[in-house]
Amino acid sequence: MYQAVRARLRALVCGARAARRDAGIVTSEYAMGIVAAVAFAVVLYEVVNSGPVSTALRNIVQQALDGRM
Repeated sequence: MYQAVRARLRALVCGARAARRDAGIVTSEYAMGIVAAVAFAVVLYEVVNSGPVSTALRNIVQQALDGRM
């Protein structure tokens, strides 16, 4: 029984060490996700503020406001 407890304890300690080594990878992936989301937001902002898209959106809103209830 002593050896089983010792093996289990060793597995827990080794698992904790492995988790500490990978902690930086999660942070870097999180940072890359934020960078990608910001880049997508900038592209979407530029598209929405472009001339044709802005005019189309303005027309859609104007039609919605002029509609009869």
